[in-house]
Amino acid sequence: MTFAESKSERIRPERFHGSAGVEDWRVVGEGACAYFRTGSFAVGARFVGAIGELPGAEGDHPDVDVRQDAVVVRLITVTDDYYGLTERHVEPARRISAVARTLGISADPSAVQTVQVTVDALEGPKVVAFWRALLGYQDRAHSGEDLMDPLRRGAPFYFQSMDAPRPQRNRVHIDVWVPYDQAETRIAAALAAGGRLVNDADAPSNWVLADPEGNEACIGVAGPPAPME
Repeated sequence: MTFAESKSERIRPERFHGSAGVEDWRVVGEGACAYFRTGSFAVGARFVGAIGELPGAEGDHPDVDVRQDAVVVRLITVTDDYYGLTERHVEPARRISAVARTLGISADPSAVQTVQVTVDALEGPKVVAFWRALLGYQDRAHSGEDLMDPLRRGAPFYFQSMDAPRPQRNRVHIDVWVPYDQAETRIAAALAAGGRLVNDADAPSNWVLADPEGNEACIGVAGPPAPME
């Protein structure tokens, strides 16, 4: 394997989390993300400018969301046949965190999350075609079940296949991806707010909850750090 090939190797969340120097980052449903509390828009703008000057930033650039008092950075590879993390994302994560420290900016991993809309579909291709046209989305990595915003702003949609109608159950629910070390806190808060646990058969990677009227939502996490090699 060449050096270039090793840097393009697809990796699992556990491997990313187990890498040194990425403590600011959490892998959620839409890649490796970090939430930096800048305190002001001006500081955030300087931070983004510094990120843009990092070596290699122009080749596999991160997604950056600048807000009044924070900057959210996401690292993900989006190609025709892959949507996820590669080994080449580890070093940019380290460098971005180093820039933040230089500017006196702290990261808050607990603030990271992504949201996905899931639709139960009996006739998947027809349903997907409608939502693709309505939203102006496109297929994700040739998937017939996933749609993504080509501008990488809106929540992705996932279409879950059904083999029969399910009465007394909503056909649309929200998937909330949180950091692996925040799931218990988030679930406890939802239950304390009147929710109930519907299913934890897939814990500790996924829990199904419902609000007081039975509307369901899932809490999902990506893997915790793998042991250092």
